[in-house]
Amino acid sequence: MDFTQQNQDALLQELNQFTRRTHTLDEVYLLDVLLCDNEVDRDFERFSDSALETLKTLFVGKTGIFDHDPSGKNQTARIFSTRLETHPEQLTSTGVPYTCLKANAYMVRTAGNADFIREIDAGIKKEVSVGCSMKRQLCSICGRDHSEGACGHVPGRYYDGQLCYLTLEGAADAYEWSFVAVPAQPKAGVIKRMGTEVDG
Repeated sequence: MDFTQQNQDALLQELNQFTRRTHTLDEVYLLDVLLCDNEVDRDFERFSDSALETLKTLFVGKTGIFDHDPSGKNQTARIFSTRLETHPEQLTSTGVPYTCLKANAYMVRTAGNADFIREIDAGIKKEVSVGCSMKRQLCSICGRDHSEGACGHVPGRYYDGQLCYLTLEGAADAYEWSFVAVPAQPKAGVIKRMGTEVDG
């Protein structure tokens, strides 16, 4: 995202909807985060485009924590806006245009998180994972819903040359997003610190 003065003012206005008082740019640390996409991931699951559309709304206001541990002491950031990006020229392994869910998040600059912010800037703390609830898990081989019982096809195996994976449909809730060491989705993570043009 271009960090023009107009965009800066708009971002701060959105951000301050979640604060008890108006914060200025020098008080917060802004991140651009890729939360998830429609590519088959390491767990042999993929989000459908319609699920990503719903998650775009559900993730606004959700907290960022560590390792999916829902303890209040782990809260470190919050999402204040989201957007979907589709790249028609880039096809996924399933042959559909690549679509990802991105978020703008903020942290309040404190003495306690200064080292964490430096680790983000250095690209050490980067990878993220989402916590959410999905209504359906559709088998790519037979179309059956795995949430209603296994169909006999095993995600990750090939059947007549076709990879078995589950398409996640019907986003029901978004709980949190976490900094993790190894995310299920390889591309999920901090893309850049807002205000810079270099990917982190």
